Amino acid sequence: MVVLIIVVAVFALILLVKGAKIVQQAEVMIIEQLGKYNRILGPGFHWIVPLFENPRKIAWQETRKAMNGQVFTYTFERERIDMRECVYELPRQNVITKDNAGIGISALIYFQIIDAKSVAYEIQNIYVAIEKLTQATLRNIIGEMDLDETFVSRSQINEKLRLILDDASQKWGIKVNRVELQDIIPPADIQASMEKQMKAERDKRAAILQAEGEKQSAILKAQGEKEAKINRAEGEKQSAVLIAEGNAQARVREAQGEAQAIQKVIEAIGTVGPADKYLIAMKYIETLQTIAEGQNNKVVYMPYEATGVLSSIDGIKQMLDKK
Repeated sequence: MVVLIIVVAVFALILLVKGAKIVQQAEVMIIEQLGKYNRILGPGFHWIVPLFENPRKIAWQETRKAMNGQVFTYTFERERIDMRECVYELPRQNVITKDNAGIGISALIYFQIIDAKSVAYEIQNIYVAIEKLTQATLRNIIGEMDLDETFVSRSQINEKLRLILDDASQKWGIKVNRVELQDIIPPADIQASMEKQMKAERDKRAAILQAEGEKQSAILKAQGEKEAKINRAEGEKQSAVLIAEGNAQARVREAQGEAQAIQKVIEAIGTVGPADKYLIAMKYIETLQTIAEGQNNKVVYMPYEATGVLSSIDGIKQMLDKK
């Protein structure tokens, strides 16, 4: 009798333990009653009837890092469904472009479960389904593009791939939020050719920039020389004008002074008499004196117009006598 009571107590304890379910935040649990969908349990403590009610298990995938540093992915079955956004890393896929170039592409897919019932009953393994669908979609998208176009159309490929995956996975209860291509790796020979092409393009741009710089330098140098010549010519012009104006003013002042001197002479000797002859005679005598002062002049001669000079002297004598 005691043994029976102990067995019943142990069996009841096992049922009690198996019937108690605790669901974490952001998780749900699908309960089946005798193999048929019954209800969904949200976060918190719940009680189910053992043997009659059981959680529905789904295939799940996680990535872990081993002790040796290697990263591996494994698949298992779990009772709880994580409703948070998940990240799935698509392994590198070999696809062929429109111009028959084989490239390797890897991607990250961000998705979220929005309907736990559909995930449990509409698809067997969501990770395998997403991977296969992404592979097929990538082949179709890349197959419509040239190799060069794939490198400059990442955003278009990401958006197009996201729309197709999101539309196809709606019946599975999944929402694809974002798709990001990680690597686009062409074959080694094509990659070497692209590197040579990029190097040639960089050299070309460098040569163009150098030529443009030399051209601008020559233009600026020519403009500088032109402006310098113009400024020099303007300075010389202004200098010549100022010198000419100075000479003109000096000659005017000299003429004015000479006129005043003549006026003084006329006032001194009177207004009657040949004053012009007097001035001519004085200038002539000064000129002869200058000629005679030369070191090589050894001969004293009378100018050809001596009679004019004598007549001027005679005029001077008459004026002085009258005075």
